Amino acid sequence: MRRHRCYAQLLAICLVVMVTFTLPKGMNWLGLVGYNLLPLVIIRGLGEPFGRRPFGRVPHRLFRLLGIAAFLSSLVWTLTPVYMRGTGVPMLVLWGGFVGWSSLRLIRGLAQEPEVSEKVLMGALAGYLLVGLTAGLLFSALETVVPGSFTSTNGSGGAVIILTPGAEDVFSSVWKINFMRLNYFAFVCLTTVGFGDIVPLTPQAQMFSVAVSLIGTTYLALVMGVLISRYRGSSGN
Repeated sequence: MRRHRCYAQLLAICLVVMVTFTLPKGMNWLGLVGYNLLPLVIIRGLGEPFGRRPFGRVPHRLFRLLGIAAFLSSLVWTLTPVYMRGTGVPMLVLWGGFVGWSSLRLIRGLAQEPEVSEKVLMGALAGYLLVGLTAGLLFSALETVVPGSFTSTNGSGGAVIILTPGAEDVFSSVWKINFMRLNYFAFVCLTTVGFGDIVPLTPQAQMFSVAVSLIGTTYLALVMGVLISRYRGSSGN
């Protein structure tokens, strides 16, 4: 089934992107390549209609168009210089909408599975990692749009601005920036751990952080409900 292949591919790409954050600084671009592959995998695997279609093919086509727009917006943002801050705004809107819709479609697909299988578990994990990585990408885009949105407290209690380049770096492309720390912060928010070593400063960053925390707990509650119901149904048979 194409949806099952999508689960495996999505999980593999998410894991590869996370591994790239541990590589030396000069290899940061590999993570952004993985990011740009995610919409294509999602469109192919989750772009087919689910169940009944009361509105015909319109939502199905809109989902695909939104995915293509998200892919193009991230590609443009990745290749533009850091000083062109406006390129991050369309990506914030399009990626947020597309991944949110994708997560709902993924959960709907999991709910249609007759039993809890290896593929279903891979899909559930892939969805969670996708939400976390998307949050990290959107935090990074927000930092390029509004520099100083996040600070990091070091051992001496001082504040260190994250991802804000010096005057000599403003003409560098976005793909040269290391987004590892904001991706780390995204998963801290998603899991509601709250280490406190990275702090959102601006209202936009603070509300984004709150939203990610709410989305993380909501996703877990929905997926756990689906998996438990499927497990009970398969064990009852």
